[in-house]
Amino acid sequence: MKLDIFTEIQDPRPWTPDHEHRRIMEALEQAKLADEMGYGTWWQVEHHGGEEFSLSSAPEILLTAISQHTKNIRLGHSAALAPYRFNHPIRIAERAAYLDHLSNGRVELGLARSTIPEWRTFNIAADEARDQMQQAFEMIPKMWTQDRFSWKSQFFDIKDVPIVPKPLQKPHPALWQACSSPASFEQAGRNGVGALGVTLWAPPEQVKAWIGLYRKAIAECKNPVGEFINDKVAFFTFVHCADTDEEAMRNGAATAAAWYTNRSFTFFEAKDLFLQQAAEQEKRLKDPAGSALLGQFLDDEKARSGRVNRAQIVIGRIMQGEDVPPEEVYDALAEQDSLIVGSPETCLRKMQVYADMGIDRLMCFQQVGQLTHEQVMKSIRLVGQLIPKLERKPQTTQANHEPELTAEA
Repeated sequence: MKLDIFTEIQDPRPWTPDHEHRRIMEALEQAKLADEMGYGTWWQVEHHGGEEFSLSSAPEILLTAISQHTKNIRLGHSAALAPYRFNHPIRIAERAAYLDHLSNGRVELGLARSTIPEWRTFNIAADEARDQMQQAFEMIPKMWTQDRFSWKSQFFDIKDVPIVPKPLQKPHPALWQACSSPASFEQAGRNGVGALGVTLWAPPEQVKAWIGLYRKAIAECKNPVGEFINDKVAFFTFVHCADTDEEAMRNGAATAAAWYTNRSFTFFEAKDLFLQQAAEQEKRLKDPAGSALLGQFLDDEKARSGRVNRAQIVIGRIMQGEDVPPEEVYDALAEQDSLIVGSPETCLRKMQVYADMGIDRLMCFQQVGQLTHEQVMKSIRLVGQLIPKLERKPQTTQANHEPELTAEA
């Protein structure tokens, strides 16, 4: 399993006069260190109107800057928002190809359809977003590999246009899809592209189920959208490493993760649903039997999840304005395998859970909430020292053909 970096560029208040400049420059320094430590890929999100939640509104520009300050780390969009009012497919193809040249062939391109608040900002019809993303997946590889490109659909009318430049990687960079639901994992598999798992607090049993769905779908893929099948799975999760578990708690890593969860569900307008689920978890904790029907449902859910999700309960209390002691936050969140916080030994043990599930890339989300730049840099360094212990030789399959650089590159 390779270790990657995933970043939103969090910018929590209170703000200083130079807060945006400082955060962006810190991200560049973190990327340089990640390159030195041997991380596989730097994954940069795209969000608009994120305020505290995310400063990453122009990921292609930051990735270009990173390309000029690093040598080996790959540069990933996780992911470019594909409905055309965000980014026309021609512009996605052009920018990614340009970055591929500037980085000497290090680009990984993910696509996503985004969600309600960003659709509203860009005047995108919710029922058209998935289809527009699907068409972008089908169009972009053709733009990269055909001398001239044409496409006719309800959204596009492109006639015999040369799309330049072509990528340095041949036939083209690896393609990925951001996945946060069973439907998107299946769609990624049917497209023959890698799955970028971007779910919050998914327990291992659920992750296994989603990966299984993806593996079945990609095994049946006969006509990938690109020139080759990318059958890799990447998952993001909170990671903060310190010298000891106690230091990680004192740094406020668990509180930062809870803050992020609150801001994320607020930004994506899913807070009410999360609070409803948290209330159900708390009811289950107090009265696991309930009615016969509910009891059977909760028994089935418990069998799938293994235990009550105390993290969800605590985060729900925080969302409603309760001041939960940091020790209680840490104890509840540390129970979850999806929170990798602690000493190098603790982090390695929890990362191994993902490796054992067949995750190819663990996207370590380290710049979170109020964690300081210095704490994040130390965590990147300590986690980087675990890389040799987690990497394994990838299995080569007939379906999986990685793109290669041209001879002159």
